[in-house]
Amino acid sequence: MFAGYCCCDDCQKASGSGFIPFIGYAASAVTITGAVIRHKMTHTDGRKSVRNSCASCGGLVYGGDVGKSDFHTIYAGTLDDSSLFKPGMAINVRFKPGWVILPEGIPQFEGMPPR
Repeated sequence: MFAGYCCCDDCQKASGSGFIPFIGYAASAVTITGAVIRHKMTHTDGRKSVRNSCASCGGLVYGGDVGKSDFHTIYAGTLDDSSLFKPGMAINVRFKPGWVILPEGIPQFEGMPPR
């Protein structure tokens, strides 16, 4: 559905970097199995995030509530084939640290993109 970089403060903390590269898939297009450690958070500005990490290795794998979310964000660092990640945007760039350099030519949104 979409792919890009999220530069929000939550993604920075979750990734230990200046952004998280993500790919959005319709929930009906993915099958999620295995044990996860789930973290839900409501931010002071009302944003909500649900992050799921592998219960075995602790790696951040996907975002969203299985069975509740319309789509899931798969974190690009977990892909077996990293060439599948084709970023098309950067979101929440108002939080982007000055040292993060995004690819030229992709649309950048201060917050979330319009639907």
